[in-house]
This record gives sequence, C-alpha cells and structure tokens, in this order.
Amino acid sequence: MTEEASIPDESAAQTRRTAPHAPGRGALDSPAAPLEVDPLLDDPHTRIVVCCGSGGVGKTTTAAALGVRAAERGRKAVVLTIDPARRLAQSMGISELDNVPRRVKGVDESAGGELHAMMLDMKRTFDEIVEAHADAERARAILENPFYQSLSAGFAGTQEYMAMEKLGQLRTRDAWDLIIVDTPPSRSALDFLDAPKRLGSFLDGKFIRILMAPAKAGGRAGMKFLNVGMSMMTGTLSKIMGGQLLRDVQTFAAAMDTMFGGFRTRADATYRLLQAPGTAFLVVAAPERDALREAAYFVERLAAERMPLAGLVLNRVHGSGAARLSAERALAAAEALADRAAAEDDQCENLGGDGIVDLEGGKADSRTADGHSPAAAASPPTDDTPSAARLAAGLLRLHAERMQVLARERRTRDRFTALHPEVPVAEIAAMPGDVHDLAGLRAIGDRLAVQQHAAQQHAAQQHDDAHHADGDHS
Repeated sequence: MTEEASIPDESAAQTRRTAPHAPGRGALDSPAAPLEVDPLLDDPHTRIVVCCGSGGVGKTTTAAALGVRAAERGRKAVVLTIDPARRLAQSMGISELDNVPRRVKGVDESAGGELHAMMLDMKRTFDEIVEAHADAERARAILENPFYQSLSAGFAGTQEYMAMEKLGQLRTRDAWDLIIVDTPPSRSALDFLDAPKRLGSFLDGKFIRILMAPAKAGGRAGMKFLNVGMSMMTGTLSKIMGGQLLRDVQTFAAAMDTMFGGFRTRADATYRLLQAPGTAFLVVAAPERDALREAAYFVERLAAERMPLAGLVLNRVHGSGAARLSAERALAAAEALADRAAAEDDQCENLGGDGIVDLEGGKADSRTADGHSPAAAASPPTDDTPSAARLAAGLLRLHAERMQVLARERRTRDRFTALHPEVPVAEIAAMPGDVHDLAGLRAIGDRLAVQQHAAQQHAAQQHDDAHHADGDHS
C-alpha cells in the first residue's frame, strides 16, 4: 500500500469533518454514534450491502448473519461470498456452495422474505462472460487457450474483478431486493476497489494490443513483424516469455479482440453501481490495531471515491460482568491472597514430621484410643490440592488479564473513532465458540439489534435527563 493511498482526499476529509452525527450518540464510551443495522436492512432502497475489511476479522460471518436477519425481516436476499474457507456453507447448512445461488433452508420466511447463498467460482464466472459475449467457435478457442486458462484461474486481480462481474449479474437479474457481498480476503482491503480497474486496463491496454497485432495479420504472415521496432520488441518478449507462451498470448488476444472493450465498460458500470445511493458499505474489523488501521484506510478511500459508507462493525469485542473491579484492584487482591496462602503453607511446615501432634501435651505421636490423631481430620491440603486462597488469587489474576484486554481494545477503538467520529459503530461481543449454524448467525444479528435498542434507550434517557434539567433550571 502506498503512502498516497492512505492519505484521504482533502475535500472528502472536509465532508467527513462537517458531516452531521447520527442520533443516539453516547451509547458507546467512545465518541462514535451507534450503527443501526435493522433500519438499514429494512430500507427497501438499500439494494446492495458490501462487507469489506482485512482478512480474518469475520466478514463472512457478518455477511451471513446480515443475510439471515434481512430474510427473516422480509427481504429477498442473496449472499455472495468469495471466502475460500467455505464457512458460509457450513453455517447455513448447505452441503456445497457454487456459482449458482441456492435456497437456504431453515430460515423463517413468515415475514415474506427468503435467503439464497452462493460462492464465487472465479473461473466459471470468467467462462460465462466469454460464452455470453462470443460466438460458439470463438468461445471454444478462448476457453481452450492455455494463457486464458492461467489467467482465469489465478491472475492477479481476477478474483476481485469477477466478484464485481458477478455482483453486476445478480443486480441485473433483479431476482433479489438485497444483495450482500462478502469481499475477497485480500492482503489489503484496498485491492477490492483497485483490482477490477487494473485487470480491465490490462485486458484493454496497449500491451495486449501490441501482442495482438502479429496474430491479427493472419497465418504465417502473422509471425512476420510489421516493422523493425515490432520485430525487436517481439523478439525480446519471446526470449522473456518463451515462444510458446507468446504465441498463446497472441492467439488469446486475437480471439478476445471483440470483447476487450466490454471488460472496462462493465468494470466502470459496476463501479458506478457501488457509488449509487442504494449501496451501503460496512467496514468490518476486530478491536485490534492492525485491523482498525486497515479499516481507517478503507474509510478514507471510500470517502475519496464518494462511495456510501454505512458504518463500522467491530467483531469479537470482549466484555466482563464484573467490569467495576479494575485490573489494579484485582491484582492487589490476588497478591494479598497469595501472601495469605504462603503464610498458611509456612504454618503447615512448622508442624511435626508427619503432622501428628498431641493437642494436650504437645508430644508427637500422641493418638486417641481408636488410633487416630484429632489433628488428622484438620490436616492442611497437600501441594496437589490448591487452597481456596490460591484459587481465588488465580481467578483474580485471570480477571485482571481480561480487564487489561478490555482496556487495550477500548483504547484501540477510541483512537479510530477519534479520527473518524462521523462513522457509526456497531460492536458484536465475542461468542463463546465458532459460529457454525443458523442459530449462531441469528445470535450475531440479535446482538447487533440489542446494541441498537440499548443505544436508542440510552439516547431517550439522555433526552429525558436533559428535559428534566431544563425544567429544574426554569
């Protein structure tokens, strides 16, 4: 990522600085407004939701949870995932996802909604483009070309470009009123916006045109170079790429000649679709420094490209039911209990060799009539059985570690919201285990809604308090 890419456009930055804050401010400890997810999903004008962010922050799970919630609230939704881990299929109970949208069973459709899901097949999508825009003979020549097979299977930027192609196809079909896109797990979140244009420029660029020129001459004449400059350049390329690869590229370029302009045209059309008012971007992140730094880059880039940002979803946020007990106090109490446990151990070590003491005369080996010492029943625990003080001290240290994690996450989040106070934030508490079914996806959706309702109640309470304060002053 270049330094220029991380610097926001000045006009866009000014727009963000002067943007009005959403209602409900104060529901979070940070200065960010709460992200209200249900109104976003319920709005019939919202046709596309794009979940974007760095890898490993829960984009796929978030996209699936939004799809389930939207469908059960009455939307006809389809979730397009590009995640190769196939977690979406598992969580939705589908044995296999492919390039065709499949109905998700088990979703409550009583409100009139339904949910489909699909996984991008990059090569199949590319093949569909060729088959749709070329006659049968030309399409077969392209599909069998070795260079095309390599390009469609793994050329840099192909996955992101095909994701946009598939999004455009789904939107054109108009079979769903809401499309939720899980963006590719790129090294940089900005690749999602850059790669389609890069690939479109490559396929429609001068390099391909130059390679295509000899092949367009036809037959053996195609290998006779048009002039000295072309001869020198093609000879150099042949040495670098290899003669066979160069011929494959030239054959591919000749077969694709009528299609080149369409790639850039469709890329531009999809880019405009992403900028349209019916699209909403959700930046997904974890409460970690690197993930939120990437989220900040994406927020700035979306603003510079004038793309509609709905807010930030912060996944796997830790919490505690005993947050009033600070880490410092917990550690102090743990130290006190540890000292007490050590004192008890010292007292036990001062007993007789086998711990049997005559309670009356103070003589060792004194026993009662039944042969047992009265002190035996009250003998201290062995080293293998921790005392209550040790257990309590260990629990307090664990609590202190949890509070330190909470404090670190809060500081990281607050740094982001201080830089981007105009971005609404939704926090999803960390789940006790992995999400692998519809119930888990519903739980994530419910947590988003609970946070939203709590934020609304908090805002209402603040309004009432302010109203009462004004009444007292009057």
